[in-house]
Amino acid sequence: MQIEKLTDVVGARITGLDLSQELDSETHAKLHQAWLDHQVLVIPEQDFTQEEQIRFARSWGEFPKRERYEKRAEKDTADKSIMLVSNIRENGKLIGSLPDGEMMFHTDGAYDEHPYNYTMLFALELPSTGGNTLFANMYAAYEALPDELKSKLANCTAHHGYYSGTVQRDQPVGHFNGEFSHPVFIEHNETGRTALFISRLLTLRINELSQEESDEILAFLFDHTEKREFIYEHEWSLGDLVMWDNRCLNHARTDFPREERRLLRRNVIQGVRPERGRVDVAA
Repeated sequence: MQIEKLTDVVGARITGLDLSQELDSETHAKLHQAWLDHQVLVIPEQDFTQEEQIRFARSWGEFPKRERYEKRAEKDTADKSIMLVSNIRENGKLIGSLPDGEMMFHTDGAYDEHPYNYTMLFALELPSTGGNTLFANMYAAYEALPDELKSKLANCTAHHGYYSGTVQRDQPVGHFNGEFSHPVFIEHNETGRTALFISRLLTLRINELSQEESDEILAFLFDHTEKREFIYEHEWSLGDLVMWDNRCLNHARTDFPREERRLLRRNVIQGVRPERGRVDVAA
């Protein structure tokens, strides 16, 4: 197993692994540490079945209950633990979710009381161009905030909500998944580090501020977290498995040709309700 940094701020490429085979405990522990160190891991040239992907994903924790599985497009084509991220239509019906277009920055499951720890996405079919995934390091975004703003938001909570197929803010698509409020600054429950926990797609308001001030500060935070200095942009290749930590990353998708097929297979791992993060400011 070899680890190669992708940028100075986030991301690593992992080679020398065949994830269709069960990992021994030592390799699994090394991969886990690399994940905590680099937040997003790219593992290229994989070839595994749905069942092998599920086995690998399950080694990182429990799957969400997915109560709405009977209403999902994947019901007849994939396991309950799988989301197919795809624009493919069969007999006029989508086989998956989030089919088309650019998708704003977000973190998976932020609208739930217990957001997801991890997301794993495996590339099965890709368009000729576009559909890249961008990852923003929310540790770094927090650390780069002005001390005055850190102090102002230290005890604030942000309210998040999401409709199931939405890719652009204020353009809801699908059924309402849920809503919940979490601290603006959360503590990563494994590393103990503080991360900024807001996103352009999902965060609706800062509860303790007036609507006007909330809108103003959120607009600043959205722009701040999406600075290129915090971002790794992944250009997909067939057989890539990309796995990321939702507790300290936001991610987004670039547009791609709608007439070209795109199919990726996703698993998520359930997390716990995040605690408020420690805010450090200069004396």
